[in-house]
Amino acid sequence: MSAGDLLFSTSDLLIGVATSALQIEGGDRNNNWYDWSKLSRTIKDGSTPERATDHWRRWREDTELMASLGLQTYRMSVEWSRIEPRPGEIDRAALERYRQELQAIRDVGIVPLVTLHHFSQPSWFQGLGGFSSPYAVDRFLSFASVVVKELGDLVSDWVTINEPNVHAVQSYLFNEGPPARRDFAALRQVLRHMARAHCRAYHLIHGLQPDAKVGAAHHARVFAPRTARNPVHRAAAYVDRQLFQEILADAMLGGRFHRLLGPAPDVTPGPHYDFLGINYYSRSAVRGIGDGTFPGVPVNDLGWEIYPQGVVEVAADLHARYPGPIWITENGTADGLDRFRSRFIYEHLQQIAASGLPFERYYHWCFVDNWEWTEGEAMRFGIVANDYDTQERTVRDSGRFLEQIIAHGGVTGSMYEEFVAGQTYPLGP
Repeated sequence: MSAGDLLFSTSDLLIGVATSALQIEGGDRNNNWYDWSKLSRTIKDGSTPERATDHWRRWREDTELMASLGLQTYRMSVEWSRIEPRPGEIDRAALERYRQELQAIRDVGIVPLVTLHHFSQPSWFQGLGGFSSPYAVDRFLSFASVVVKELGDLVSDWVTINEPNVHAVQSYLFNEGPPARRDFAALRQVLRHMARAHCRAYHLIHGLQPDAKVGAAHHARVFAPRTARNPVHRAAAYVDRQLFQEILADAMLGGRFHRLLGPAPDVTPGPHYDFLGINYYSRSAVRGIGDGTFPGVPVNDLGWEIYPQGVVEVAADLHARYPGPIWITENGTADGLDRFRSRFIYEHLQQIAASGLPFERYYHWCFVDNWEWTEGEAMRFGIVANDYDTQERTVRDSGRFLEQIIAHGGVTGSMYEEFVAGQTYPLGP
């Protein structure tokens, strides 16, 4: 195959998939999301993360499947509640289990990227107030130090915290995550403490591993006025963007804390990232404080707009302020029938390839259908389908498409015809 056969090249990208421990492992009852899921009507389908995809026991099978697809890198998280089930008590068996998995991942030639905090946290930590607690940063740093010291010989790429903005608004604004209470003071504390935790963890990890690559996974979306000519909509889009992502990005990437977050005397302004980790999914149509969708646009099973050019828009904006390599740490779509996921992958990678920006990695969310927080088991994001009753995995066509992209270093015309040409997006109302 010659370079001319490619519609576009992905040869400059490491391509892989992303997961989080709570959403796939199963078997852990010692975390805040399990506790919350047992309360009435918190999870739409009534499920809990207790079974998930049983990855805690089936990790060898999943690692072999990832290797068979040719995945080059894998973003996973470690579950704090397993490693530190009670304050100061470290479970050596849990650490050894993670060591075995990481070694197996490396043995098949896949580069691991490990996330230290991905939404879930120990029940005891939640009991202290979670990240609203004045002790939260030190508790997190203690945990992070244990993990890096114990696993650092197998891992050199780290995400400190996943989507702190989403974590905070889910829990303290929109009642979509534990402790599910509207508390603006706590929301501000959580954002400040998570930003401080990232900045201090950045230096802690580099103190232990000078050559490590450390970043955070920022949830970034495009905020557009619902009516472009409406000054209220334009102003609301600007305010939403600042409050939801820009102020926090300045704190976590630049160590600069806006007065709305409050002071951070233990953080010195300056770079606190080795890569720009971006989780990108959608665009919001804005009329006020909140979310919305433009009429008649392509949408996924959750009603989120599919807006491929947005992945470059958010990356370009962040890179202009904080230059550096760009890692798309999450990008995916809910598509239970796999009707349009291949087109989604194609169009987002096409935008990345044509951008001229220094994209280095692309992690598709997600590997196998998983427990999707308040949606439970109903929404399907995986390139691999999962039957929760049997835990049988089946590679979807979109998984085969991603496998072919990696194998060929891009998308050929024949691949487009086989996987993409016949797919169309559903349109929203």
